[in-house]
Amino acid sequence: MSDELLEIVNEQGQVTGIASRSEIHGNPALMHRVAHVLVFNGQGEILLQKRSLKKDVAPGLWDTSVGGHVDPGESPEAAALREMKEELGVEGQIEFLHSYKHSNPYETELVYTFRAVIDGGFRFNPEEIDEIRFWGLDEIKTSFGKNVLSDNFEHEIKTYLRRSQ
Repeated sequence: MSDELLEIVNEQGQVTGIASRSEIHGNPALMHRVAHVLVFNGQGEILLQKRSLKKDVAPGLWDTSVGGHVDPGESPEAAALREMKEELGVEGQIEFLHSYKHSNPYETELVYTFRAVIDGGFRFNPEEIDEIRFWGLDEIKTSFGKNVLSDNFEHEIKTYLRRSQ
């Protein structure tokens, strides 16, 4: 996985180069694109995934329903649909919500966030995910800053809440 090639992009999402995942992760100066899907159920709860302890980023923390790198030449929407199938074993319609930049000492991502409504039928990938479950927004908010949620997801959900008001 560490030799996976990713596109380096500027803040407008324009490709400026290409590098291996191992070069990009660990160097926050090299921004790359990722696609996230917030999966809601009919009651408005959000599906979160508990990241496998084997992951190099945020192991064991609760994270965005679906998230993954955008492959070279792939659109963010195609990446979101692919990752939904790979991580949760589901297909469905998605709608684009917004994009934003997320940066931490490890990496910088240009995140494209989509929304889907799916109530069930999940078959998550146990190589990437230890557990999944739906969370209410109040439960998510009370978990902020407690090392329960990934920093990426805290940024994600705060951006969602700010933009959906």
